[in-house]
Amino acid sequence: MGWFAGALVILALVVLFNAIKLVPQGREFTVERFGKYTRTLKPGLSFLTPFVEGIGRRMNMMEQVLDIPQQEVITKDNAMVKVDAIVFIQVMDAAAAAYRVDNLIYAIQQLSQTNLRTVVGSMELDEVLSQRDIINSHLLQAIDAATEPWGVKVNRIEIKDLTPPADITDAMARQMKAERERRAVITEADGEKSAAIARAEGAKQSAILQAEGRKEAAFRDAEARERAAEAEAKATAMVSEAIAKGDVNAINYFVAQKYVDAFAQLANSPQQKTVIVPAEMGSLVGALAGVGELVRTAQSQQQDSRPGKR
Repeated sequence: MGWFAGALVILALVVLFNAIKLVPQGREFTVERFGKYTRTLKPGLSFLTPFVEGIGRRMNMMEQVLDIPQQEVITKDNAMVKVDAIVFIQVMDAAAAAYRVDNLIYAIQQLSQTNLRTVVGSMELDEVLSQRDIINSHLLQAIDAATEPWGVKVNRIEIKDLTPPADITDAMARQMKAERERRAVITEADGEKSAAIARAEGAKQSAILQAEGRKEAAFRDAEARERAAEAEAKATAMVSEAIAKGDVNAINYFVAQKYVDAFAQLANSPQQKTVIVPAEMGSLVGALAGVGELVRTAQSQQQDSRPGKR
């Protein structure tokens, strides 16, 4: 009887172990009854019918990252590029993912590779290298639509690496260098243009200021000449008045002034090497004496006129 009781205990433990199932968070288990799917167990503690029901598939319901192996793809313009990608998927329906496709991960990888070849092959090399976002968007739409019946949601797909052939890489490097040199030349030309404009503007302002200076100088010269002419006119008028009155000193003053001016011009001439002084200086001295007498006469007249004004 002892062995029978022990067998019963062992049997009870086996039944209890098969009947009670603990599902961890982020997982879902499918339940099969005699090999047929019946239901899905959610995270937590669940009970099964012993010897009738059993666990079919243990599905990972968390987001997963799949690596798409590198492959060579021919673009629309017959350029060979190497491309690989990564896919972010999440199982939404455990039963569909378990029973509608065999080897879910392998199926998604192959599907991603074929769609990657299709999308990249329909574009030219320059578009492939510059429009990764468009490639990612097209791949996401195509793969998500294809995996929807499997109960899988494709959240993102990203091109990880694009490697063009070596000769194309060298050509791109030369093109980039040429473009940078062109931009440098344009920048330098713009700088020289700005400098030339600034110099021209400075020359213009300088010319304007110089013209204004010459204008002001000419105005002042004209004003000085006008004043000198007025003074000479007044002096000539006084001499003429004195001559009209019969004053000999006025005549002597007028003749002496013209004589002195002519002698000064003769001495200052750049072509004149020798100056001949007249031998008869008596007339000049007399003229100068007449000038002195005329000046004294004018002073005495001014002094006589001042008391009358007072």
